[in-house]
Amino acid sequence: MRRKNKIKFSSKKRKKGLDVKKCALLVVVLVVLIAVGFKGVTATTAFIEEKRQEKIEMQKKAEAERLEEERKRKEEEEAKKKMVGVTHEAKQYTYDARKIQEKLANYDYSNNGKKMVFLTFDDGSSTTVTPEILKALKENDVRATFFVTGENIERGGQKAKDLIKESFEYGNAIANHSYTHDYKVLYPGRTLNLDNFLADFNKTDELLKEILGPYFSTRVIRCPGGHMSWKGMDQLDNYLDENNMASIDWNALIADAEGKKKNAQELLDYAINTSQGKDIVVLLMHDTYGKEETAKALPTIIKYFKDNGYEFKTLS
Repeated sequence: MRRKNKIKFSSKKRKKGLDVKKCALLVVVLVVLIAVGFKGVTATTAFIEEKRQEKIEMQKKAEAERLEEERKRKEEEEAKKKMVGVTHEAKQYTYDARKIQEKLANYDYSNNGKKMVFLTFDDGSSTTVTPEILKALKENDVRATFFVTGENIERGGQKAKDLIKESFEYGNAIANHSYTHDYKVLYPGRTLNLDNFLADFNKTDELLKEILGPYFSTRVIRCPGGHMSWKGMDQLDNYLDENNMASIDWNALIADAEGKKKNAQELLDYAINTSQGKDIVVLLMHDTYGKEETAKALPTIIKYFKDNGYEFKTLS
């Protein structure tokens, strides 16, 4: 009798079970791979973004550095255009006014035997005397400092303004001696009114910019009547210190604005007598109207200082 083959259900079940396990394992592997792949993609994306941001920051930094260099370059160019009291070419003739201010304040006119004279002229420009002063300076190849007053400049019109330009271009220093030269406005009751004083001097500063250009300025002033003559000057001193400015008086003079009217010889004698024994001489003179004798005396005054070994300097 023929035996019937038995169907092995258990083997099929085991095989089916294995297939399910394989599928499950495959699913797990796929999930892991997908997860790892996602993380990898995410990490790669983050890395790329990080590098992109770094590049952007580097570009920003480079641009900021470029702009800063450009700003400094422009500032340097602007600084080169600025003329403080003298032209760039005339710096060879000038001296630090702050140092001279200190010397005068301390009555210390020594300079280790090195002689310097500062020829200074107040109250110009005038259309009558200033041209003769400039002529004498040019003929003797020396420079001076002109403490100008705004009212006199405007009084002389375009000719006076042209004289300021001529003087400046020759190498003289231009300084501020107020606009009005009015003691009652500047020092009411013989005491400084700082607001009035600054407003008055600023008016001349603006006038000088109109004449010599917007890049001109001066840090040197001379107080009408002299700094030493008035009360309450501490507040001006503080202002000058804060703004790196100098107020210059004098330690010698020709007395062309004091006492009786003098001739050229008498003016020379005054210059010699008041400068005796001083290495540093700041000589007070005037180039305003009516000072023709000052212009006549100037060549002999220059000769005296040259013969006695003085170097001519300006103040700025």
